[in-house]
Amino acid sequence: MSIFDQLSGGGQPVAAATTCSRKGCRSAAQWQLLWNNPKIHTPERRKVWLACDEHRDWLQDYLEQRGLWRETTPFDAAEPTAGGR
Repeated sequence: MSIFDQLSGGGQPVAAATTCSRKGCRSAAQWQLLWNNPKIHTPERRKVWLACDEHRDWLQDYLEQRGLWRETTPFDAAEPTAGGR
């Protein structure tokens, strides 16, 4: 499954799915923050939030404070996510 399949929800345009996940931000994603909620996800599962340079630290801190953050990697829209799940 490609990043576009994972993020597009099947019906959204791909361009909209490659923007920062921070509410109200429309900047292009430069980073992917991989996370999971151990209360509801299996340990190997990774959810993905995308982040622009400006919001990377804010989003990562948000996830870290809740014990959800697993890894942050560069985002390339042409490549599948590192998590692949």
